[in-house]
Parts: sequence; C-alpha cells; structure tokens
Amino acid sequence: MFKLNINGDDKVVDVEPDTPLLWVLRDTLGMTGTKFGCGIAACGACTVHIDGQATRSCVMPVAALEGKRVTTIEALAGKELHPVQQAWIAHQVPQCGYCQSGMIMAVEAMLRQNPLPSDTDIDATMTNICRCGTYPRVRQAIHALIAGEGTKS
Repeated sequence: MFKLNINGDDKVVDVEPDTPLLWVLRDTLGMTGTKFGCGIAACGACTVHIDGQATRSCVMPVAALEGKRVTTIEALAGKELHPVQQAWIAHQVPQCGYCQSGMIMAVEAMLRQNPLPSDTDIDATMTNICRCGTYPRVRQAIHALIAGEGTKS
C-alpha cells in the first residue's frame, strides 16, 4: 500500500512497488489525461509534475513517490484553462492531440522555472515527441506566452 498525493488529494493505492506511476494514474485511479506513448521515457506523452518538476511517469516507480506531490494535466487548470492550455488553443497547436497533455505539462514546468527561455533553452527542455510534427506551433505558443500574448492568435 502506498499513500500518494495526486493533484492535492491523498490517495492510497495497493500496487506493487515497481508499478510505474503512469499505470497507477490510468488503471488504478482512472485518470486518463496522462497518456502512454513509449514506456521508456523517450516520448514525453506521460509527463506529469513531481514536486513541480516535469517527469516521465512511465518509468517512475510508485515506491519512489511517497511524500512527493504529483500533479497531472487534470489539475493544471482551475476554473479557467491554464495559460499554456489557452495558448495551445489560440495557436492551434494540437493536431491529433495525443502527445499534448505531456507537452503542456513540460512547457508549464519549463516556464515556471525559466520564464524567459531562449530558443536554445526551449530546444533543450522540450524533448517531447509529436508524431504530427506540430513543433513550429509549439514554439509559437511558447513565444506568445513569453511575450504575454498566450491567448492571442
């Protein structure tokens, strides 16, 4: 049994210690916003925040999470969409959308840690894979957020 803090709520889960957080979120807790992409932490579709850091949940064992705060895409927005989500809509970032929850979580963590990233910083941080190739729109949305114009298209 593991006690986890997910999106500000304490949850007790009865899983094996090496169970990846992704499967606890999706299968045990029914939170399907975090996606499975590769299972080897390469694609980023499963990105969540652990104590504010963007983390690939497909390789994070649940045993390593006691006492840590996990935030998923489900908790990113409050009553209104988060500014990153608004920028994604305004700049028509998603095509199929499958990778976007992970991308949004990665961008939010990056901008919180570095509100004025250079293109080099963006390239180094944004390693999420998008099969549709929306990278130019991702960069446009990030630059709009940096300029304070995230919701304008």
